[in-house]
Amino acid sequence: MILEPLFQYWHVIILFFTVAILYSSVGFGGGSSYLAILALTGIVFTQIRATSLLCNIVVVTGNVFLFYQQKIIDFKKITPLVLLSIPLAFLGGYLKISQQFFFILLGFTLLFAAITMWLSKRIISSDEKNNNVKPFKNASYGGIIGFISGMVGIGGGIFLAPLLHLTNWDTPKKIAATASFFILVNSIAGFIGQYSNPDFIIDWNLTSILLITVFIGGQIGSRISHKFLTPIQLKKATAILIAFVSTRILWNVLF
Repeated sequence: MILEPLFQYWHVIILFFTVAILYSSVGFGGGSSYLAILALTGIVFTQIRATSLLCNIVVVTGNVFLFYQQKIIDFKKITPLVLLSIPLAFLGGYLKISQQFFFILLGFTLLFAAITMWLSKRIISSDEKNNNVKPFKNASYGGIIGFISGMVGIGGGIFLAPLLHLTNWDTPKKIAATASFFILVNSIAGFIGQYSNPDFIIDWNLTSILLITVFIGGQIGSRISHKFLTPIQLKKATAILIAFVSTRILWNVLF
């Protein structure tokens, strides 16, 4: 029984493995790409969000652990970002949304993510940092991103990281560590919110296989770092894929 998804979704498993390696190598979970892949498989939309968030959690946990060991995570500076994002990610995950609304939201979210990823070359290279960080503004940014992330089924790093780079929030490495921690806590909150909903369902046979897949891929990626692909090359390639998927989703839903 558990082997049936292995044969039925072998192509999805390979793609998840590849995404986990590539994203974990630059400090991300890959939630947007997991969503893009699952959205094209015909899997029930209510399962897509939960599966994506669980895969996010598995991948970024390894990254957060490594960043913590290297003492790169500044918890004092991160706290305002997650203060509102955690409860709002839970709320976003708990909300019951229609299939049409989900795919419209997913389509526009992925399209926005693709645009920010494509333009990220301009905002990732500076080692300068802004010492005038405003906690209230960070909390509001984190809350908005957390709420949207909970509804869609991503960790929010795809939105947070470009924003932090644009504002010179800190050095690129500390921003990567911050994004990883942000993704982890919001993915956990979003999943708990979805799990708390009475209509929660998930195919644990398929999800278990995908979790094992991304765990192995994430462990490999977090250790090879970006020896084969630079963050910019990864973002450019992924942006094209996500833009294609988002356009296809929006076309199917709106026309």
